[in-house]
Amino acid sequence: MVVVSATESLSPYVHFDRGEWARLRKNTPLTLSEDDLAQLRGINESVSLDEVADIYLPLSRLLSLYVGAVQQLHAATDTFLGKSAAKVPFILAIAGSVAVGKSTTARILQALLSRWPAHPRVDLVTTDGFLYPNRILSERKLMARKGFPESFDVRRLVRFLADLKSGQAEVAAPVYSHVIYDIVPDELYVVRQPDIVIIEGLNVLQTGASRPSGEGPHVFVSDYFDFSIFVEAEEAHIKSWYEERFLALRERAFDDVDSFFHRFTRLSADEAHVLAGQIWDEINGVNLRENIEPTRTRAHLILEKAADHGISGVRLRKL
Repeated sequence: MVVVSATESLSPYVHFDRGEWARLRKNTPLTLSEDDLAQLRGINESVSLDEVADIYLPLSRLLSLYVGAVQQLHAATDTFLGKSAAKVPFILAIAGSVAVGKSTTARILQALLSRWPAHPRVDLVTTDGFLYPNRILSERKLMARKGFPESFDVRRLVRFLADLKSGQAEVAAPVYSHVIYDIVPDELYVVRQPDIVIIEGLNVLQTGASRPSGEGPHVFVSDYFDFSIFVEAEEAHIKSWYEERFLALRERAFDDVDSFFHRFTRLSADEAHVLAGQIWDEINGVNLRENIEPTRTRAHLILEKAADHGISGVRLRKL
């Protein structure tokens, strides 16, 4: 039984520790193997099968129930309007800081949700593809603001989501490469009427507005979400994870001259560590505090991470 304190009763969320949340798995089967999980982990992350069982299986069960409910709602609305039911995907958003582990969360949920028989087709789209190309960022003097709200083509992202929710047969998203640190020219990721689309990105819960047609009322990216998750941790932990990831990417880039991180191989390990800390302090940390963290309480569910990258608690928004 979950015990709610007087203080928590005023919160829009119900808090679960890991054990309480794990019991909500019920009889949901573990459909991932250790080999599967090895392919899904991010750099310098150590998600275990125990954590998948305790955290992600209950979450996949909850999301599967939501997907079924939303599908029934769409069918009921179409019946009322007297039209044939169009296939509209359930859109799940995952937000959080650079290096907090939201990409790994997205990949694990994609793998688990695609194994539920009611919704086997699950696409994953990252909002990195909706960054402006480096050429435009340079022209606008925004390279040092990459990842901040103004560095994204929000109008294009809103149009992408609007097209998904209108049931279009094919919707294309631009592709971003972390190797070249830029949009890949002439490459698109095409989404073809899946059951679920996971949208993963830094600023997906922000209320920065866009008018996709240039007219009409303001719309937000989050207007198109059926469920949203925020991955959170203390900033000191995230900074440490970012520095570890930066050094790991630098190590991998020694033999890859096309990698953006190859330029940092000329630095010593100590110099690279100092640079990573500087980038965090001047860019990523500022973006977290000013733009990302303030959107946390807009999420339907918050995953709380501890210093070891493990999820220690879950907060679920009350209905």
